[in-house]
Amino acid sequence: MPPKKSQKLTPFSVYIRWRPLPEEPGATEIKKTQSSASDGHSVSLSLPDASGPSSSRGARSWTSAPSFTKVFEADDNNRGVYENVVSQTFPKIMAGKTCNFFAYGHTGSGKTHTIVGYDHEDPQQVGLCLSAAKELFQKIDELNGSTESNDNDQKLAVGLRMYEVRKRSAFDLLNGRTECFVREGPDGKVHVRGETETLEDGKVRVKPIRVVPCWTFEELQTVLEKGLDLRATGTSTVHDKSSRTHAVFELEIVNQALVEARDAVIERQAELVPHGKFATDVYIEENTKRYTQGSDGKYITNLDYTINQERIDAAEATKREYEERVELAEAKVQETFTTSQHPCLGGKFVFVDLAGSEYYDQKSSASAAGSKQTAEEKQEGRQINSDLFALKEVIRSESGFSAMILTVSPAADQYAATMNTVKYGNLVAMAGGP
Repeated sequence: MPPKKSQKLTPFSVYIRWRPLPEEPGATEIKKTQSSASDGHSVSLSLPDASGPSSSRGARSWTSAPSFTKVFEADDNNRGVYENVVSQTFPKIMAGKTCNFFAYGHTGSGKTHTIVGYDHEDPQQVGLCLSAAKELFQKIDELNGSTESNDNDQKLAVGLRMYEVRKRSAFDLLNGRTECFVREGPDGKVHVRGETETLEDGKVRVKPIRVVPCWTFEELQTVLEKGLDLRATGTSTVHDKSSRTHAVFELEIVNQALVEARDAVIERQAELVPHGKFATDVYIEENTKRYTQGSDGKYITNLDYTINQERIDAAEATKREYEERVELAEAKVQETFTTSQHPCLGGKFVFVDLAGSEYYDQKSSASAAGSKQTAEEKQEGRQINSDLFALKEVIRSESGFSAMILTVSPAADQYAATMNTVKYGNLVAMAGGP
């Protein structure tokens, strides 16, 4: 399917993708139609007569607003989706922006098939992530060909990050599933932080999610497939557990100078920790000595002790020295961007295979499954909602463009799940983003 040339790239777009009807005896299909308007596509959904679970029979038909950018049918392959949704965003990536793509839908509706793909050798079925990586390497290889041969620090590569978000933790798929954490930083933004290491001399190093610089598409594909294997083997019941996690795949344009500058920031921050702690300890110790406990148990001013301000000032001066080292390292990172021969440095694709949408809405989950949720499942649903909010905040902080692909099933017995997915996407599209 060729991309629609007149399609306007808005800051946030929502797409619908229908999966094929499952090949099961007696499977019936939802009644669905779509219509086009100048500002988008709308869909109408209803159940065929006397079909689907009894709880859904007689459900009213529903028609969305013309809020969807495009509707992909069951016979549209991954290549067609890629060309219409992802490929057109390359001008933003090559300008150093970030573009995000979420796949949202109930378990089994085709989210992982869309984002990752199950056949990495078939160019028509490769997932959006690897298709983007392949085209990205084609573009940076052209730029590398124009870079001075002796300036290896400026040669461009693709940095790959892969992690899962589940409950209050993230798991780094390129670092042995090391547990990481989603936290709000001092800048007010939400960050995913890696493992904390306690080093000699009191240094504490907090690593970010591991980035693996890849210099060829083949290298990146190998690294990604190893990460996917780790995702699968990290749980006992793969499909059930993986449907409850958000999987994130990031492709960032990097060079050696940027990688080294970011590593230097981590080291300078680690060096600061013991000096910051010592300055705090000295301040508390000196101020504590100002007071003494009287016979009645109350604390009173100790007139026999004078605070050693020189000691406090010396500790603060050393702390400030190491703070300045951090600031210089951070400035070096920014300098790497401003002095780069290529404005695309830092440009990033973010692909997210979201947890099964049945875990977001407890009522729709029970309806779609035909059974009540357990207390544990309800709690997990609430936590996944919290995870999703944090994940969106991480991505929103640096977004240049975002798209949500609603993956849905035409099967009548999945009507409730499909309806809830499309309704949610309709609301998100009308609001202009998650």
